[in-house]
Parts: sequence; structure tokens; C-alpha cells
Amino acid sequence: MRQWLISAGSTTLDDLKLVEAVAPAPGPGEVAVRVQACSINFRDQIIPLGLYMGGVVQQDTVPLSDGAGEIVAVGDGVTALKSGDRVAGIFFQDWMDGPPNPGMVMALGAPPAPGMLQDIVILPERGVVKLAETIDFAQAACLPCAGVTAWNALMEGPRPVKAGDTVLVLGTGGVSLLALQIAKAAGATVIATSSSDEKLERVKAMGADHVINYRTTPEWGAEAARLAGGGVDKVVEVGGAGTLKQSIAAVGFAGEIALIGVLTREGDTSPHGLMFKGASIRGIFVGSKGMAQRLNAFVDAHAIKPVVDRSFAMEAFKDALAYQSSAGLFGKVVITL
Repeated sequence: MRQWLISAGSTTLDDLKLVEAVAPAPGPGEVAVRVQACSINFRDQIIPLGLYMGGVVQQDTVPLSDGAGEIVAVGDGVTALKSGDRVAGIFFQDWMDGPPNPGMVMALGAPPAPGMLQDIVILPERGVVKLAETIDFAQAACLPCAGVTAWNALMEGPRPVKAGDTVLVLGTGGVSLLALQIAKAAGATVIATSSSDEKLERVKAMGADHVINYRTTPEWGAEAARLAGGGVDKVVEVGGAGTLKQSIAAVGFAGEIALIGVLTREGDTSPHGLMFKGASIRGIFVGSKGMAQRLNAFVDAHAIKPVVDRSFAMEAFKDALAYQSSAGLFGKVVITL
């Protein structure tokens, strides 16, 4: 079978290699999944560069956390799944439900966990979820990290989004577009930002109620607050330190900033704007298996179709990584196997 590897000690994309390997068999309590599609996240771009948490990988590692496929074999003791079931791996193999905990150490696509960019992957029975019935493998491959992250940001925690709320989403990457779709399905008003008027027209076509070009409106946080009538209920904050000041300006009284992104590392992050409004910041690091299951049920109930920008063949993985970094990205980049 084919598999991509991040070579031990990798610091450049040149250290990625496509190899042939012996197809593994599932052990007790495990399932073998023939992977049909994977998707790329920002994390997947920086792990081969040695810039992710934990630094340079110390062992050959199969990349990518997000993949979907079909079970082709099950090990002894597997009872809830069978060959032919359509499944996706869950991002954290050891976070079943409830709040985050110190035991969350097995995240797919980074040591010591396996990655999804291989023809056959072996995962524990509890490490997969059944796919929503209304989406294909490519769309399903967009959900384990980006989709669950958006779901956690919006629908979990102390302030789940409800009908009539206002949600601010930043940019047009995978998390932001899925957050737009989930928020609209939940009955929220959505404000979206981008530096591209063409992309803003596309998000309006997807249901965004208001759009802001942050190039022409540098104080976009205040503009979002104005559009929301005094502040938004939720900010899906994917930018990080460089955008947090504006997100604090946008959030309303008792609102929440769901802090996801590390795309920018420096900026004014003074928390004083939160104090008077009684607003809060909640850290989001993907989510649990339970969240993935709730998301898939919601996707079916509301006919949500994740946005796939472009698909690449498995052999073109490096080209897909380059496209993921391009300014024209709108949604998710998918690898088909």
C-alpha cells in the first residue's frame, strides 16, 4: 500500500516522501480503514517544518489528521462496527467526551499517533465515528479537525449559539466556512470578514448576513459590533494574537470569543476590553469524539455540505500543501486516494 511519511528530523517539505508499505491487519479491538479522502489543516503544513508543538518529529510519521473511508476488516472484540461502515478518524484518539483533560496526547498525524494519508490505517474501534449519511468521503474528510473545531466553538461550552444570536467569523478558511454553515443552520445571524470582495460575495451566497472587508475597514471589530447592535454573541477567532484586539472590540456583553487560531503570533492582546462587558475567551483545541458524533448528526439534520475548494491526487500531496497556503483558498483542500 501507499503512504506518505514525514521523515524523522524533517524541517522542510523536501523531507516528505511517498513510499510503499505492507498493508497492516487490525488487532483486537481495532479496525482497518481503507482511506478514500483526506483534508489538510494549517497544523499539517507546519509539522513537517518542525514548527508544531513538540518541535521536529523524531520518528517517521504518516501525516494528516483528517481522513474518511470504509472499514475493510475488524479485529477480535469489535462489536459496534463492521466491514463496509463509512467512518472517519477522530482527531484526539483519547478524548471521548466531556471537557479537555491532561490525557489528550494521541492526536492523529503527529507522534505518537498514526496519520491518515495512507491507503489503509489501523485505528482502535473507539477512535472512529460513523459518517453523516448525506455527505461523500471528500466532504466527510473536512470534518474531523476543522468541522469539530467549528462545532466546539459554536455549540459546546457555556454559551452555545442559539437562534437569534449574532456570530462573527474571520476569513474564508475551512473552520470559518464550516462555522458559517453551522451558525446559519442554528438560526444565528452571521457576519463574515475577508480582504477580498470576491470572497465576500461568495460567503454572502452561502448565507452570511453581513460582510466586512478588513482591508478597507481596519477597525472591523467596531463595525461588527455596530452591525450586531452593540456587540456579537460569539466570535470564531482563527487569527490569533494579531486579530484578537479587533475581536475583543466586536464581542458584546456576556459574549464569548472562541479562540482557535495561531495564524498570527504577535499583536495587542490587552484583555481590558473584556472586563467591562463581562465577555470571555474560551480556548478551543478541536474537540472530542462526542462532539464529532453530534456534529455528524447536525450535518445530516441540516443538509450541510462542507466546501471543498480543490482536490488533489495522493501523489500530488506537496502541491496540495502549496495550494493550502495560497491567497485564493476558499474552504478545504482535499486529497483523494
